[in-house]
Amino acid sequence: MRYLHTMLRVRDLSAALDFFVTKLGLRELRRQDNEGGRFTLVFLGTGTDGDGAEIELTHNWDQTEAYPTGRFFGHLAFQVDDIYATCARLRETGVDILRPPRDGHMAFIKSPDGQSVELLQRGPALPRQEPWASMPNQGSW
Repeated sequence: MRYLHTMLRVRDLSAALDFFVTKLGLRELRRQDNEGGRFTLVFLGTGTDGDGAEIELTHNWDQTEAYPTGRFFGHLAFQVDDIYATCARLRETGVDILRPPRDGHMAFIKSPDGQSVELLQRGPALPRQEPWASMPNQGSW
């Protein structure tokens, strides 16, 4: 058995791609438009050698209402080289850091459609740093 992908439904494909590609740094691997079914599938990945995990963004063209957040979905998780630099870069692009990396190890953000994304420091936790160490949580993650 081999893990293939996680599918996320997105209402605004442009906003989702801005978040996952422009801000988070994933790469668009392939795209499939289905005229008959009126949907687009966009597969994203890290592009790192040996990392076959993908996210499938499903955009149903006629969807006008926000998708409800199902309790069956927990979060996506990505390992990063420097959690503080990653969070600073994301914050500069307008992404709210909902659970700051106070511990030098873990942070949470959300996509425009409300999917929770966990960021984990590669290797041991970094030493505690401001402004992150005293930054409170906000919202839900």
